[in-house]
Amino acid sequence: MQGFPVGSPEPWTELVAFLDGTQRYEVMAYAGASPVVVAEIAAAVLERRDRQLHVAIVARRRLVLARPDVIKELGDAIDGLEAVTLDEEGPAHPVRDFQLARREIDAARGRLEVELGHRYRAGSTAWLLIDGTLSESPQWATDPRMIGIAKSHATLPFVGPDLERYLRLPAGHRSPVFQPPGHEVAPVYSWGLRLWPWEGKDLLHGLIRVEACAATETVDQADQISRWLLAERAPVSTPDPRWDRLLYGIRAVEEYLRASGER
Repeated sequence: MQGFPVGSPEPWTELVAFLDGTQRYEVMAYAGASPVVVAEIAAAVLERRDRQLHVAIVARRRLVLARPDVIKELGDAIDGLEAVTLDEEGPAHPVRDFQLARREIDAARGRLEVELGHRYRAGSTAWLLIDGTLSESPQWATDPRMIGIAKSHATLPFVGPDLERYLRLPAGHRSPVFQPPGHEVAPVYSWGLRLWPWEGKDLLHGLIRVEACAATETVDQADQISRWLLAERAPVSTPDPRWDRLLYGIRAVEEYLRASGER
């Protein structure tokens, strides 16, 4: 494990788009001890043309989540909402059922993002950056013009001294390209990239993991893609606590979905 300087940031010269999703939810009521949760999930692709971001495609869905017998009792009261039944194994429990609802919402949002990604790709060959992992879809994992940006580091790719060197990558440096474990169904190539200096912060500050298709071209393009991504860093002035790992275009998708959803 060693770090490689990727060079100075370079603006993306080709058409590029950004895909992300949002979710909002709250407990509407309780049926006995079990919560009835209402949620809105949304996803969008923003495409950058002439330095301006334009909405290419957007979708929203409103859900109601509860145990099957509760969904049945609600009847016409939930017309217009997509009913999602929760696992009713075991007695009702307010905390357990709410956690089940949150997992279902996360999964539904992921499916919506994949659906929009496929719809966008059916009509465009632009570079498409997603907030998350390409393994969400086998088609994504083999797409040579899709890039996944993982901000979470729940699983780290190295151990021992190699892990220490990985976590101490200087700003503007990347790790070697590797194949992360656990992606057997949709294998990808990946590398760590430090967007901002970590000194004086913590070891994960400014560190993202980039995913691209498992092809020789990905290895050849790793430095170029990294320079493009460095140019996409979110402004330091953003109040988002995740600013050090955000890309400007992906953040813009989130802001658009939240602003349009509040109208």
